Amino acid sequence: MVKKQDKEKEPSYDVFQHDLVPKHILLKPDEAKAALEHYHIRPFQLPYVKVSDPAARAIGAKPGDIIKVIRKSVTAGESDFFRYVVEEF
Repeated sequence: MVKKQDKEKEPSYDVFQHDLVPKHILLKPDEAKAALEHYHIRPFQLPYVKVSDPAARAIGAKPGDIIKVIRKSVTAGESDFFRYVVEEF
């Protein structure tokens, strides 16, 4: 059984050093607003990511923030995706 204390500990490694973890960028409020206006959407229309996600925790994301995820693509080079940080689903 995992204790609550153990679950909340920070990892002892950098999750971004793993090959399968894409780059995550915490957007500033003005950057987030520009991205939402560009796509004509509201934050709740973005896919969600929990605040407890290891990558979100590593960049210091809080509920209500928007994260830009930059994935490598064989065909496109790089693709940008956005995630809305929530407490729980």
